[in-house]
Amino acid sequence: MIRLLLIILLAATPPATSPPAMAQTTLDGETRDLIERLRPTQQQMRGIRMPGTDSGTVTPAPAPMLIPAAPLPAAPPPAMAPVPSLALTTAPTVAPAPAPVPTAPSASRTTTAPAGMAAISLTVNFATGSHALSPQAAAALAALGRALSSPELLPFRFRIEGHTDTVGDAAQNMVLSQRRAEAVRDYLVKGFPIAPFRLVAVGFGEDQLLVATPDTTAEPRNRRVQIVNLGG
Repeated sequence: MIRLLLIILLAATPPATSPPAMAQTTLDGETRDLIERLRPTQQQMRGIRMPGTDSGTVTPAPAPMLIPAAPLPAAPPPAMAPVPSLALTTAPTVAPAPAPVPTAPSASRTTTAPAGMAAISLTVNFATGSHALSPQAAAALAALGRALSSPELLPFRFRIEGHTDTVGDAAQNMVLSQRRAEAVRDYLVKGFPIAPFRLVAVGFGEDQLLVATPDTTAEPRNRRVQIVNLGG
């Protein structure tokens, strides 16, 4: 009898609740900062058509009814033009417009992207004359890979730009910057869940200097990789 009562009590006891699932790991501060800086700006968002914005079939407006106009009255004969005076007049002297004063680039500028486009510049170190990514360069790109594969930036495409300083031949710098931009793109696509069509690599050589310098000037701030949000 006692054994039967124990069995009934055990059956009526509710099972222990399972522990709550572990929360998803939050992104580090560097990755979160890149996400915020690469979000499309308000100007870009105005040109992006978000899903669910269609309001159904639009009924075309009725065509306007055309009403024939009343005939115009006959125009009076033109009056005789006055005979111009033979007196000589002196044309007014017009002062020439002042030449525009060139403005120096802002010291606070961090990218050379067009106004209204979200962009960042990163220093990615390569060996001199090489486009191979060093371990230090790969580590610097890790946060960028996490940012571009985040849900916040998943709907957008990006341009990976290579930039150099003015040291060396301009044509060679153009080729080198293109290969470095491609190396960064390939690293991001192979190391992170980023679709290849979302990234396009373009080399600009020394054509878009972040810091204006004369030729053959070594400027580390001009040796950079720029990421530009191209929209959806």
